[in-house]
Amino acid sequence: MYKLLLVDDEEDVREGVVREIKWEAIGFEVVEKAENGREALEMVERLQPDVVVTDIQMPFMNGLQLAEAVRERFPTIKLIILTGHDEFEYAQKAIKLHIDEYVLKPFSAQELINALLKVKEQIQEEVSHRENVQLLKEHYRKSMPVLKENFMATLMNRKLPREEVYEKAANYGIELTGNSYVVAVLSIDGVLIHEEDLENRGELAKSVSLKYSEDQALKYFALLNITEEIADKRRLGLVFMHNDQVVVLAARESTDREAALQETMKVLEEVRQNVEKYLKFTLTVGIGTVMKDITKISYSYEDAVLALDYRLILGNNRMIYIDDVEKRNVEKIRFDDVKEHALTRCIKVGTSQEIRETMDELFQGIEGGVSVKDYQIYLLEILTCILKAAKDSNLNVDEVFGDHFIPFTEINKFTSLEEAKHWLAELCASMMNHIATDRQYTYKNLVEMAKDYTKSHYHEGDITINKVCGHLHISAGYFSSIFKKETKMTFVNYLNHIRMEAAKELLRSTDMKALEIAEKVGYADANYFSFSFRKNVGVSPKEYRNNSSKGL
Repeated sequence: MYKLLLVDDEEDVREGVVREIKWEAIGFEVVEKAENGREALEMVERLQPDVVVTDIQMPFMNGLQLAEAVRERFPTIKLIILTGHDEFEYAQKAIKLHIDEYVLKPFSAQELINALLKVKEQIQEEVSHRENVQLLKEHYRKSMPVLKENFMATLMNRKLPREEVYEKAANYGIELTGNSYVVAVLSIDGVLIHEEDLENRGELAKSVSLKYSEDQALKYFALLNITEEIADKRRLGLVFMHNDQVVVLAARESTDREAALQETMKVLEEVRQNVEKYLKFTLTVGIGTVMKDITKISYSYEDAVLALDYRLILGNNRMIYIDDVEKRNVEKIRFDDVKEHALTRCIKVGTSQEIRETMDELFQGIEGGVSVKDYQIYLLEILTCILKAAKDSNLNVDEVFGDHFIPFTEINKFTSLEEAKHWLAELCASMMNHIATDRQYTYKNLVEMAKDYTKSHYHEGDITINKVCGHLHISAGYFSSIFKKETKMTFVNYLNHIRMEAAKELLRSTDMKALEIAEKVGYADANYFSFSFRKNVGVSPKEYRNNSSKGL
């Protein structure tokens, strides 16, 4: 069932249309009826129907103004205009073909049904187009190179769950089977610029910059081709571009780290020599630590990039293996960006259960083979992340953790990993509770400020949700969600409520005319004020005053 809003200022037209059409049979449901464009726009914001059927000539806001407002805010809603022959040409020009269907007055029920069925077909075609499996498959096939590249980039930048790695690799036709994995980064040593360009740099700055970029791009393209050719011939592994450099992910069958490393370095040396011989430039190759676990490939990439930094000391045109320049434990524990993001997210928006699970993951696998120094550094990194999250959330550390909280001295007191984990989890839980409390206070404070501002400015005809948000310096989308959450009503409904209460008080306590009261409570149009008053209160302003004077 598609939701439909019917807008017409003539009650007999509205009721006749609703009565004469079997809505369910044609797949529609009339969710609401409006008497004018302004009332309809409020209903559209609240109900967000699939279709709006509206007359053109209506008081307070006509159908074209309504159509323009709906198109601007809700572009997916279909619009059907009810228009007379004398209005048709004007309507076509005014709305610039943004209307989905026209129905000329006087119209029969069947004519409106035909227009509705056309609109329904448009909606279904749009849905079908988006859900068309064949089109999706074709788009997926065309996007495969980009998806592969994004997957490999993700694999280099962060640790992924094992199941996700294998699943995506299979989907993208990437072979990642092996017992040892090592990443190498191939970086070209400098980029050639012609001497005449250098001599005339002042005149040719832009062209030199462009030539620099072109030279670099061409060189890396040539490097990528020759690396792919050799890697494919030697069955080395995957070759791809990442961060404007050529990356090799070698997957070796050997379970021996040293053997896997030597096999990889042999092929990479072949690449280096071929590049120097045939492409006439040199490159330096950074090689990361050999990893047994496919989920830790990002660590090998990180080490390969780090190894490249040592060419400043060792020189260019060579291979640099990270373990040669930085002796390290292969199973070194690392508090990387992924772990930091997971912990920070959990503290700010997670649950108590998620805090415990995150801590379990952070401490998983560090019981054995880790030096005391590495263990202490790891705890310091976790603690620093927690304190940074506290700073980002504007928390008072003394208030959250106590006046005598000296975090970095606590680390030396722990006698077990379980004790350290429990302490850190308690810190996170305390922060999480304070953040949640502060957030709720912020919500209430913002809503109260919005209410105060509205009470002070409801008499202004141009007060809108955007104006209130501008005063509060927050976005309308954020404000709408928290306002409705806290007050159980939309801002438009709240504004109407404030205006109606003020109008009722003026009607009870003064002898002001309805026109004067309308202006006092923010209505430029006295007729629309009377219309809204009757809609909200159930009687006209005059009837309300008379009833109040009688004590009813």
